[in-house]
Amino acid sequence: MVDVFRQELRVINVGVSGFAEAIRHAGGHALDLEWAPPAGGDLGASHALARLINRASVEEANRKAFAAYLASHPVLDGIGTAGTELPGMGERMILHAGPPVAWEQMCGPMQGAITGAILYEGWAQDRASAMRLAASGEITFAPCHDHNAVGPMAGVISPSMPVWIVTNREGGNRAYSNLNEGLGKVLRFGADSAEVIDRLKWMQRVLAPTLAAVVARLGSLELKPLIAQALHMGDEVHNRNVAASSLLLKKLVPAALSSGRPQADLADVLAFIAANDHFFLNLSMAACKSMMDAAANIAGSSMVTAMCRNGVEFGIRLSGTGGAWFTAPAPQVEGLFFSGYGPQDAARDLGDSAITETAGVGGFAMAAAPAIVQFIGGSPRDALAHTLRMAHITLGRNNTFTLPSLDFAGTPACIDARKVADTGIAPIINTGIAHKKAGIGQVGAGITHAPMECFAKALTALSSKLGVDEQKEDRP
Repeated sequence: MVDVFRQELRVINVGVSGFAEAIRHAGGHALDLEWAPPAGGDLGASHALARLINRASVEEANRKAFAAYLASHPVLDGIGTAGTELPGMGERMILHAGPPVAWEQMCGPMQGAITGAILYEGWAQDRASAMRLAASGEITFAPCHDHNAVGPMAGVISPSMPVWIVTNREGGNRAYSNLNEGLGKVLRFGADSAEVIDRLKWMQRVLAPTLAAVVARLGSLELKPLIAQALHMGDEVHNRNVAASSLLLKKLVPAALSSGRPQADLADVLAFIAANDHFFLNLSMAACKSMMDAAANIAGSSMVTAMCRNGVEFGIRLSGTGGAWFTAPAPQVEGLFFSGYGPQDAARDLGDSAITETAGVGGFAMAAAPAIVQFIGGSPRDALAHTLRMAHITLGRNNTFTLPSLDFAGTPACIDARKVADTGIAPIINTGIAHKKAGIGQVGAGITHAPMECFAKALTALSSKLGVDEQKEDRP
């Protein structure tokens, strides 16, 4: 025993770092081990996690969900109109980003986008009348996700709006997204001026029919290979879509020239796409939505199938709990602000575009897009570290989407809610920042993380659901 005290002191310190400092001050060696209680210290969720970890039925369900995601084959099939294409879309219905939210609780940009959609549809003639109609209860509001759709930022889709149609050729499920308006004063950031409505009308009258004819001439367009190529060219297909938009335009131009559409319309449409480096974003989101929906509703699976935000709440879904939403307050976004703006101007996290991270691209693929740090902040080394860190909370890698900077390893894909709670590593999201007031638009871009509370709630619900199901199975 005396020999023990004569040996050099080496300590692993778990907890308060001051203990390690005292040991070092006394001449010993101490290693600080970062540790926190699982599930953010939520006792009920910790018990649920203990029941779900290494559970054979959950492991098998996750294998099935991950395989369905990997096998998915998203293909652009055409352009349609939301009111006729989206399942369950009503005549007086407006879809929005994120989990459900009432008009009174909506953030400024979403309320602005809603009033813009009402003006676009012709349900009101001025902004004041549109706001009264929105508050009257005569219009139904619902999440895009509940209608197989996604939309960036405010995410607003109304019945007359054109939508991309993406089909998973492997599973047959379809996903939809609105068309990207470009930058500046746009509906998705809450602008509802005459300029915005005129652009939306042009998109309905000229852009959508022209694209529909072009896609019909082109035939179907496989989206996975295009995304994979864009990752090799410096995109992560969430906040950086320069390469993907260019690749899409390259595919569209030959078909456009033989589509039979008026030359003036073709010139306007191709110029509009060429001027918008974010044009592919909405297609990326629809492709990712189709991939995640392919893995939805697998009993017992702890795989996350959706992450989204409405500017008030952040919500997630698990494959094993179906359409249930698990929510927490939407976080702020930390990043770089445009000149004249700062954190005091920012809305909380907003949009359905986190479906890209859910599918293993976006923030999970930042290692492919070192230049994105000029837009969201940080360094290329940070972008690489973000991707590596996400590998600790995912079910595997998608070897279709490979990363040159990681020796062409696949992107970390398919978040396991159990791993999030167990490690304390929250999924990363890179995103735009909207001004908290309607109509001002984008004021920056940056990084945020999904709230741990969402995963704690989801695991508790999954554990409870599995317990009930097993009791039913035990009955004669």
